[in-house]
Order: sequence, then C-alpha cells, then structure tokens
Amino acid sequence: MKCAVAAFLATMSLVFAEHAPAAQPKTILVFGDSLSDGFMLKRSQAYPALLAKKLRAAGLNFQVINASASGGTTEGGLERLSPHLKHRIDIFVLELGINDAFRGLSIDQIQHNLQQIIDNVKGHNPNVRVVIAGMQLPNYAADDYVSAFGKMFAELAAKNNAALVPYLLQGVAGDPSLNLSDSIHPNAAGQKILAENVWRVLEPIARELSSRSQ
Repeated sequence: MKCAVAAFLATMSLVFAEHAPAAQPKTILVFGDSLSDGFMLKRSQAYPALLAKKLRAAGLNFQVINASASGGTTEGGLERLSPHLKHRIDIFVLELGINDAFRGLSIDQIQHNLQQIIDNVKGHNPNVRVVIAGMQLPNYAADDYVSAFGKMFAELAAKNNAALVPYLLQGVAGDPSLNLSDSIHPNAAGQKILAENVWRVLEPIARELSSRSQ
C-alpha cells in the first residue's frame, strides 16, 4: 500500500510540474534617445534588441522593453516616463543627456533631470537595479563644460548606487565604418559594439537577479 501511495504521489508531482505556469520574465527597460532607439535602423538592429538575444542565449529569463525616442532629452524623458511606471521594472537602463548638451543646457539642469527620472523609477520600483550609460562630448575645446558633462554620469552612478557603462560609444565614436553618414549615429555594426559595451555591465546584474529568484 505504501508503495502504491508513493508511486501515486510521484506521478502527481510530475503532472503538477508539467502544468506549472512558466515563471514570468523579469523586465529590463531601456530609456534613451536615438542611440538606443536605433536611428535609421530596424529596431531589431538596435542594441536593446541585441541584448535580448544575449539574455536568451545565456538562459536568463528577461524581457527587454525599448522605450527610447530619437531626439530624446532629459526633460522629454521626464514627460514620457509615467506610462512605463505602471509596470514593474527590474533593471532600468538610462541613456539620456547628450541631446541636452548639444542644446547647451546647463550640466546642473541635465543632472537634476536625470536624478528626477531615477527617483521616479525607484519610487515605483524600490528594488530596481539602475544602469547608467555614460556619454562624452567631442573634445573640441576640452573646456569645463565638456569635462563636467563626462564626469556627470559617474557622479550619478555613485550617488544612486547604480552600475555605470563608462562610455556607451566606446570603440564606435569617430569610426566611419561603424557609423551612419552623419558620423553621429551607429550603423548596424556599431550597434553590435554598443550591445557588447552594455552587456559587460548588464550580464552580472541579470545573473544575480536570476539566481535570487530561483
């Protein structure tokens, strides 16, 4: 009798395992401008989509939502953030600021806007992990503005205990073979390098979050 009961329980456990709902994927929200949006490219060629492929290949259960907008600024980011806060965000990748600099917005205002975006995301997702994509301005004059802009991202990362991609365009900026004819936006080959730059920072975070949920 005991053997029969044990066999029945073993069979039922297999049935439940086969019909157990699949774990819901964690969410990575990429919130950027044209560099993340994949300007003049298919969305599938932009680095957020390439990150999704890397996550799947690594067996990590994440969905990547690309909430980027070409021409995006930090002020515009604040205005369009709210709808994305209705859903859980596990990892928030923030890539904004360069268009503000091109418009001559003060470093203090850019940093203030970025901090507000981070605060709003954390307010709705207290356990969110933040990844900040650092940017640099062309070193035409190497003046105080250029220097302060480059340092701003590291300061934000330190203040918010966030991970930092030191320079999103590392290995791409200035290389004609990796950029569109405007010499500003990465082409498909350049986007692959952007994906690698972000992946180096993102992968250990994604693995850590995955191990916690197991």
